[in-house]
Amino acid sequence: MIVLITGATHTGKTLLAQKIIERRGYPCLSVDLLKMGLIRSGNTYLTPEDDDKLEILLWPIVREMLKTTIENRQHLVVEGGYIPRNWKDDLSNDYLQEIRAFCLVMSRRYIENHVADILQHACAIEQRRDDSWCTKDFLLAENARYDAICDENAFQRIFIDTDYDSNRLLEAVRLD
Repeated sequence: MIVLITGATHTGKTLLAQKIIERRGYPCLSVDLLKMGLIRSGNTYLTPEDDDKLEILLWPIVREMLKTTIENRQHLVVEGGYIPRNWKDDLSNDYLQEIRAFCLVMSRRYIENHVADILQHACAIEQRRDDSWCTKDFLLAENARYDAICDENAFQRIFIDTDYDSNRLLEAVRLD
């Protein structure tokens, strides 16, 4: 089984992936780490700010890794923000049956009431160097964008509205 986890920045994608790893023992692929490996190795001219171009570059690689994982009857958690909204279009039903796709979305109310908490917990799993670019307005816009993606039925929405409980998020990911 493949578990895809996407969502706006700071929603807890990596934290949720870590919880699944701990509970299920699945290996994990961070699309963000793949992105930085390609950038830092010089295998792309793109920069971390080239989100749309990075999605176009990364998705074919990730897609073929998903196919290989399924063909080998393995399990994998894939987390990151570079999974396109039309990801299903590139996979046959045989592959789609083996994939569960989730999107973490914070509500407007949650962001407005907890922006300081969101930024404080940004390093819960990974150590971020500089989050000065991450503002309340940016979080509101990005979460609205990902919420719209969920409405297209590409992902099952995991909605964060009143409180952030990583164990509750884990329970929302039904893998059985």
